[in-house]
Amino acid sequence: MRHTLPLAPQFYVTAPQPCPYLEGRMERKLFTALQGDHAEILNDALSKQGFRRSQNVLYRPSCADCAACLSARVRVADFKPSKSQRRTLRKNSDLERNATAPWATESQFELFRRYLDSRHADGGMADMDVFEFAAMVEETPVKSRVVEYTTGQTDTPGKDALRAVCLTDVLDDGLSMVYSFYDPDLAHKSLGTYIILDHIRIAAEAGLPYVYLGYWVPGSPKMGYKSGFSALEIYSGGQWKPMERSQGFAADTHPLSVDPISEQVARINLPDTMATKP
Repeated sequence: MRHTLPLAPQFYVTAPQPCPYLEGRMERKLFTALQGDHAEILNDALSKQGFRRSQNVLYRPSCADCAACLSARVRVADFKPSKSQRRTLRKNSDLERNATAPWATESQFELFRRYLDSRHADGGMADMDVFEFAAMVEETPVKSRVVEYTTGQTDTPGKDALRAVCLTDVLDDGLSMVYSFYDPDLAHKSLGTYIILDHIRIAAEAGLPYVYLGYWVPGSPKMGYKSGFSALEIYSGGQWKPMERSQGFAADTHPLSVDPISEQVARINLPDTMATKP
């Protein structure tokens, strides 16, 4: 008789490289493969502990002398849009949402390239080609959706204009916004904020308690917008903490702020069917 053994994920650490958020610092990541029959269970469990997904990998910042990156999520039931966020909803009332299976298209890639060239020309994804883009969207071992936002204003008859896209994972307790991009020529419409607001709306409709926003870094202009959402929580010290005011948190760059990798792995809580291998 054949028996299925419990999955025992192994964890690894990337080599140090320049930090994209804090100048003059180096970053490294703790990561594990996401594959097999337990992929969704593992994704659900580690997302609750500050991990993020990229294709078939789950990762979490684990810098040698810095703990500034904080995973952030919104409590859907307690969220109340600010005055400016209500304006953003009104400004984008013309957009139509379409959620599909994770499949890459030419129009998505064209918008993605325009977004990168305008907003992140010197970032780590700047050289991504169409094949790498397709892999980012399609290589997912978990329940994912591509959420597109379109408007009827286009020069091509019968074809809607694509304004924004978000690759989204559906977790057992919420939506995880894996990666989003939008038309860089429409800065006045605050599309990045709108995508988050709409995901909060989607989660509320589905009865899901959280929307995971990725990492917030105190003091980083690139990440500052996330602190503008009410009912925000950040993952710090092994637990989720309410962050009603961003002033209460500062970038932790003390050289003793990070525990050894073996201790970090030992504290990771896995489902009952799994065991860790540092």
